[in-house]
Amino acid sequence: MGFFSKDIQNMSDLFLYTLKDIYYAEKRITNTLPKMIDKAYDPELKSSFETHLSETEQQIIRLESIFRMCGVEAETETCPAIDGIIKETDNINSEIADQEVCDAALVAAAQAVEHYEITRYGTLVTWAKQLGRGDCANLLQQTLEEEKKTDAKLTQLAEAKLNIRAVG
Repeated sequence: MGFFSKDIQNMSDLFLYTLKDIYYAEKRITNTLPKMIDKAYDPELKSSFETHLSETEQQIIRLESIFRMCGVEAETETCPAIDGIIKETDNINSEIADQEVCDAALVAAAQAVEHYEITRYGTLVTWAKQLGRGDCANLLQQTLEEEKKTDAKLTQLAEAKLNIRAVG
């Protein structure tokens, strides 16, 4: 189903489509984060990725709860955006020999993922509220806050030391 497919007839359909999109994205992220953990040089960056992997696993469980609350089977919808971000991450990081530059690249890639997730979850929170699904909105808001917190931590880490080391 394409984003503007005739299968999307109303806001509920659009909400579920986007929920499937982010569900796919979260599953892809759980497959990618272990590779990023292995590639990271800085211990604090590794730890941040490990923490986020655990959070992402919980976010998947939350999404599955939302699907159940909506009375539908949890399923994915291929997300070309996250696939592109992950492909770009793999391409860039496979070409970087300098560990400190690689850490800076890993942070940038992780933030691209976080920003995508923030946009999706922000939209889903709004739509859930507008559809009268406060129960779904509350769970989605919890995930949105985690994504924002992760992004802020990565920014702090990059600006305080990783980018400086990569330049140095």
